[in-house]
Amino acid sequence: MTVDSDTTIGQTSDKAVRPARRGVWSLLRPLVLRLHFYAGVLVAPFLVVAAVSGGLYALSPQVERVVYADLLEAPAVSSSARVPLAEQVAAATKVSTVRGLVAVRPAPEGGTTRVLFDDGTMAESYRHAVFVDPATGAVLGQEKVYGTSGALPVRSWIDQLHRSLHLGEVGRFYSELAASWLWVVALGGLTLWVARVRARRSGRALLLPESGAQGRARTRSWHGALGVWLLLGLLALSATGLTWSRLAGDNVTELRSRLGWSTPALVTTTGSASAADATGGHADHGAATGGTHGVDVGDIDKVLAAARAADITSDQVEIGLPAGAGATWIVTEVHRAFPTAVDAAAVDPASLAVTDTVRFADYPFMAKLARWGVDIHMGVLFGLPNQIALAGLAMGLVVMVVLGYRMWWQRRPTAAARWLPGPAVRAGGLGALPWPGLVAVAVVAVVFGVFLPLLGISLLAFLLVDLVLGAYRRRTFRAR
Repeated sequence: MTVDSDTTIGQTSDKAVRPARRGVWSLLRPLVLRLHFYAGVLVAPFLVVAAVSGGLYALSPQVERVVYADLLEAPAVSSSARVPLAEQVAAATKVSTVRGLVAVRPAPEGGTTRVLFDDGTMAESYRHAVFVDPATGAVLGQEKVYGTSGALPVRSWIDQLHRSLHLGEVGRFYSELAASWLWVVALGGLTLWVARVRARRSGRALLLPESGAQGRARTRSWHGALGVWLLLGLLALSATGLTWSRLAGDNVTELRSRLGWSTPALVTTTGSASAADATGGHADHGAATGGTHGVDVGDIDKVLAAARAADITSDQVEIGLPAGAGATWIVTEVHRAFPTAVDAAAVDPASLAVTDTVRFADYPFMAKLARWGVDIHMGVLFGLPNQIALAGLAMGLVVMVVLGYRMWWQRRPTAAARWLPGPAVRAGGLGALPWPGLVAVAVVAVVFGVFLPLLGISLLAFLLVDLVLGAYRRRTFRAR
């Protein structure tokens, strides 16, 4: 009896000291935490620049309307009657400092007509605009405009700051790096925060900072709760930003094409040999070019009337001249606010008959979603509320970054090291994974690294830096 009891006790004791099997999250947590730390520390400056410049761009339309009021608003004395569009074009052509008429944007209600020129010497997506009073045909002024949005110099300067820091194509890598890592940092932070909240069994702590917390715990609670509130917006900005990126953007376009999510193409020839996308690829960062090519520009009123008869009804349209022999006029709605109006029609320059149309209603759902996502990113889909939300999201992201750096600083080992940041998160996350886990992590990293090249390159750089620092610390420790 005693022997049996002792044996049982001995068995129980052996089980107590045997290491328990670690769950999936306990194995992955060190890796996620270290990745979140490195990405947060090293990529955060790019995120701040993108957030600040993007927030400024979101509010720039109001600035533009004030600065260029004399060009954008029809004079108050103008009557409701309009001179023929052909006469407005003729007046603009006489005074334009740039040759090469390519398109016309008839005046919307209360606005002015834009007659657009491109002689082939302007930078990509830029055109020269002559602004005309639609009631009198008087030329009001000339300016360079950018993209489908028709941004004037102040707004286009902010746009280029956000897009490339005014460094050209090389500068676009900064914004692509920010967009590539934003979703990783956001989802990694959410995973860490949810796991912490679940361990404390506090649903309130998921969305609200801890009222009684102090020091680093207080900073972390604000960082985590704010991240939950901003999550969907940050993911949307990352996804839509990648569609414009230099490297990943091509992969996104290819994926959409293979899955049938592309924008339907408008046939822009009088024959059936070729087709072209009326939206010009990445909308708001591209614009079609063309020329008269012997076409009678005096027919422009008839071209617009034919498009109107084909239900191109928005008061914001662009009439693109035929791009060459055998090409059609292209009349495209450019109204980006909700409800979206981006229908397009091709008009034969000889017969003035509509030869093809593309309707937004016929877009695949994912193409519609992409259109809406881009317009939300630009701050135009829902007007002023959209702009305010983007500015708030940008401000929230900056606050998140500041709180993240503060947490790092608060991890410093002693109060004496007051001007030094805290140490990095402990290494060893990869080494603790079993081989199936290592293979899975490697496969995921390779897949995303190939699809998002800057993510893959920077991730590899993080890994190399981590290995070098680890080797240096081990060598220093042995020397002691």
